Amino acid sequence: MAKKLVRFDWAMKKMLRHKANFDILEGFLSELLSDEVRIKQILDSESNKETEDDKFNRVDILVENEKGELVIIEVQNTQEYDYFHRMLFGASKAITEHIKEGSAYAQVKKVISITIAYFDLGQGKDYVYHGTTVFKGIHKGDILGLSDKQIEVYQKNSVHEIYPEYWVIKTGKFRNRINDRLDEWIYFLKNAEIKPSFSAKGLKEANEKLDAMKLPEKERVAYDKYLLHLMSIASRNHTIEIETKEIIKKAYEEKEIEFILEMPKEGLTVSKIAKIAKRTEQEIQQILDSLTKK
Repeated sequence: MAKKLVRFDWAMKKMLRHKANFDILEGFLSELLSDEVRIKQILDSESNKETEDDKFNRVDILVENEKGELVIIEVQNTQEYDYFHRMLFGASKAITEHIKEGSAYAQVKKVISITIAYFDLGQGKDYVYHGTTVFKGIHKGDILGLSDKQIEVYQKNSVHEIYPEYWVIKTGKFRNRINDRLDEWIYFLKNAEIKPSFSAKGLKEANEKLDAMKLPEKERVAYDKYLLHLMSIASRNHTIEIETKEIIKKAYEEKEIEFILEMPKEGLTVSKIAKIAKRTEQEIQQILDSLTKK
């Protein structure tokens, strides 16, 4: 039976920022990015400042690797409808915070944004998504590339290597079927367990260093409190799900459902629909979110 390990988000908050534990993060990044990643340092920025609300719902860490690239790793536990916007803001802020005034644009740092989502972000059947910037010709269908001189000067092979790239891991969509070493990591992210057969980079170190039973007493108490808070979040989400089903059932009974679903197509905002239907904005949003995801 696999031993229970500290959740990855707690480890990011308390343990993985120490140089002695860089090998765990390096292993995760190496498997995800299919590259041999070495961490130069952990950075702090304005975007990393934690609010009271973020304390349990979100954890992030900003890493600079030996290539000088910035890697944002963020764990998000609760639903945020504008989370894609947040990802864009985080990457953009990292760029502007790490370039000196008056520097040439060529000094802009490459940013890699990684989100580990413990909620159903967007619509999609997969559990790992990768987004890059590609310029495609609208007439010829070709991909705009770098010139030979640009490749030589900037040591990049493609335009997308200059722009931020985004990774999204949706743990709830992962069905615990292991097909490769990245899946081993996602299994750990979802279950806080590592099977003896796993061989992905960094997992051996994680298995040794993230043993929940080895936490100091004070840390163990704090960790237990953290787990209880996450259970409260899960319970609240479950309650919202039940309430949503009741709201939708009532909307069907009162024959409002077609109106509610069609009105956004006509340009009506959630606020206006709520006023016409004599419902709260939250109820309208719950109906739209639930039914448009099917």
